[in-house]
Amino acid sequence: MTPLETLATWASETTAADIPVAQHRRARLRLLDTLGLIAVAAAHPAGRSLAAWAEVERGTGAHILITGSPASPAAAALVHGSLAHARDFDDTFADTVVHPGSTVIAATLAAAELADASFEAMTTAITVGYEIAGRLGAVAGRGFHARGFHATSIVGPVAAAAAAGQIQNLDGAAMADALGLATSMSGGLLAFLADGGWSKWLHTGWSAHGGIIAAQLARHDFRGPRHSLDHRYGLYGAFLGAPAADLEVLTAGLGENWIGARAQAKSFPCAHVIQPYIEAVLALRAEGELRADDVASMRCVMAPWALPIVALPRDAKIAPRNDLEAIASLPFMVAAALCDGGVDLTTLRPETIGRADILALAALVECAGDDTLGSGFDGRLEAVLRDGRRVSRAVALSDPSEQQIVAKFRANTAHLPQDARDALQSALLDDAPHGQALMRLGLAAMAEPQLL
Repeated sequence: MTPLETLATWASETTAADIPVAQHRRARLRLLDTLGLIAVAAAHPAGRSLAAWAEVERGTGAHILITGSPASPAAAALVHGSLAHARDFDDTFADTVVHPGSTVIAATLAAAELADASFEAMTTAITVGYEIAGRLGAVAGRGFHARGFHATSIVGPVAAAAAAGQIQNLDGAAMADALGLATSMSGGLLAFLADGGWSKWLHTGWSAHGGIIAAQLARHDFRGPRHSLDHRYGLYGAFLGAPAADLEVLTAGLGENWIGARAQAKSFPCAHVIQPYIEAVLALRAEGELRADDVASMRCVMAPWALPIVALPRDAKIAPRNDLEAIASLPFMVAAALCDGGVDLTTLRPETIGRADILALAALVECAGDDTLGSGFDGRLEAVLRDGRRVSRAVALSDPSEQQIVAKFRANTAHLPQDARDALQSALLDDAPHGQALMRLGLAAMAEPQLL
């Protein structure tokens, strides 16, 4: 069997009983987190654009949560996947910078609504999708980013196809077709880094869309390539420039070592590599060791691979022109955290992005690479104060607790009717609704036809 066929066989044969209880619970929290992200992105101009597109592309089988409009499963997956990533508040694998939730959960919701799948089937599909995303990304590490590709949009369609295929009960052969077809739907350039274009947010939605289409085609016996992971023109050969030498991580310990569990939720709406620096600044601020007015200079030390993402080019990072550029600016986010005592979605508003005090402090923040770093989002924050004192703090990524994820959902859905969002939260954390019942709860809480 090829590596792809081995993955496909595992994905098709895995049942809810094969997955540890803790992983099912993680899937519930990931659903909760992602639905909150969809809700909070609805009013953004990108959300309105997606809603308008979906209205033109009306279909059947699924619904758009933010408007209540009927849609095809593929279109619903595109909208929900894009919305879930549109505030860059979605979870991430630290070793690959792949965002699994916005893609896998968007595909799962669409497939589950169409099939009226059980809640257990949904949490199983989510866990399988995360596992595929984690393993596909682990082979490449950060290699996709190094070559100018958005890693999420390379592995995303395959992970989404696995999740959708699980919901559809595809057998091993059909699942292999779905995963093989999905590899040809991979793509996504980092060109948005130049001007803050919204293509980054589309990548997750497009991946979910592609996964749905691949699974649907496979269900109707459309054949996919079985060597699309190990061939010299396969996923790794094409996007990395040469086939990966070691594909063992794809299949080693499947069903025992849950790589998908390593994806971490975010505490702040910005690039994940920035998060630990924000935490360090906030801790120093709370301890009375660091105040914005006292800073003469600040230095953020990180792994070299992260510099092009959050630190370069410097002019754009110290004075972002829009929300997407602010999301990917370490100097801006660290400055905002120190000035305001936190970073939240208000930090992404135009009036905050243009604030003189934040921009002045951002100009004092320099970033430097250190080849000894890079196992995670580790690094150091160093500051020189105006009185000559020096303050420093090692930084490392923390994983939000269940309570913090619930609080994040509550904050992201604060604009929704309280009874409806309470019912949605209760269903996700305590009950087990089928796909269509879950969508009815989501529509009751989120749908705002005026967005059209």
